[in-house]
Amino acid sequence: MSDSAPPDVPLVKGIVLTHGSMCHGLVDAVQKIAGSPEDALHPVSNEGQSPEALLKEVARVVGEGPALIFTDLQTGSCALTARFVCRDPGNREVIFGVNLPMLLDFVFHRELPLDELVERLLAQGRSAIRSTEPNRVSGGNRTPASG
Repeated sequence: MSDSAPPDVPLVKGIVLTHGSMCHGLVDAVQKIAGSPEDALHPVSNEGQSPEALLKEVARVVGEGPALIFTDLQTGSCALTARFVCRDPGNREVIFGVNLPMLLDFVFHRELPLDELVERLLAQGRSAIRSTEPNRVSGGNRTPASG
């Protein structure tokens, strides 16, 4: 787990920035499932915040050091704020379309270099999206069930 990283390796800070209370639910679920340290993920909601206030809050939470902001959408106030705060791509990054498997993997691999961590989390997030129908093919077409 990331907490066992050598002292000279800075752990990546995770910020879950979403519309409404989604961020709180995701962070709560990760903590309950993984028992992750409380400083691993920080929920930030845009609810009731002006664009300026949201920007100030996210910048405060991000602080110094490597950071990864997870947003729910690629557009909107959360995405715009995250893009603005992450103007330093060597030290900060944004992942759009956050999901729970991605966050669970994050808390166990926070010691990885940011670019390596991002690639890992994108792959984990994509691989976690499935359908219960094994015959489903891309484009929404269905293969007739046999039998």
